[in-house]
Amino acid sequence: MLTIHGIFASRAVRPLWAAQELGVPFEHVPTPYQGGATRTPEFLALNPNGHIPVLIDERPEGRVVVWESMACALYLARHHGKGDGSDIAPANAAEDAEALRWAFWAVTEVEADALTVLMHRIGLPEERRDAAKLAAAEQRLRVPLAVLEAHLAAQAARGWEHLAAQRFTVADLCVACVVNWARPSAELMHAFPRVHAWVQHCHARPAYQALKQAARQSR
Repeated sequence: MLTIHGIFASRAVRPLWAAQELGVPFEHVPTPYQGGATRTPEFLALNPNGHIPVLIDERPEGRVVVWESMACALYLARHHGKGDGSDIAPANAAEDAEALRWAFWAVTEVEADALTVLMHRIGLPEERRDAAKLAAAEQRLRVPLAVLEAHLAAQAARGWEHLAAQRFTVADLCVACVVNWARPSAELMHAFPRVHAWVQHCHARPAYQALKQAARQSR
């Protein structure tokens, strides 16, 4: 039995989406990152860092607890996917390497500036938005997004629409979750049309849309 602590509008969307794609039954415990819910003794016993998401996998050999959103998503793909090329799990060493490198790339090269774009474009009240911070973040993002644009072009040249394979994999999921934060920047999306089309395609998937609809209904 899987349990995922977190909320859709957070990094917890990564394991939630992965579990949904894999069709794995799971219990979702809506745990917000604000209001002290992640600072209770019970939650800190699961993740002493006090952050969501937390994934709990009750296995025959014992309980496995995973935190860090990318680790959660990659764990789900590796340990709950079929690994035969029929779902998001890597089907071979090359796909596993792609998933690992793109997931870490997204965190190190894109995430901080993409979050700045999200917050200073639409997330924060207008009086708290900082145009200088926004402009600097958008400028820095041009470097990694150019890398992603070039990779997608190379994939398209071989007839592939995704990052690691001909099909949507956990590599796409991990990177799309991060790049999605930069979508409010029309300028960046115009500058990198392959990235824009790819991230839209990823988020149009039924599994993601089902999670989004469930989150709306739970408000």
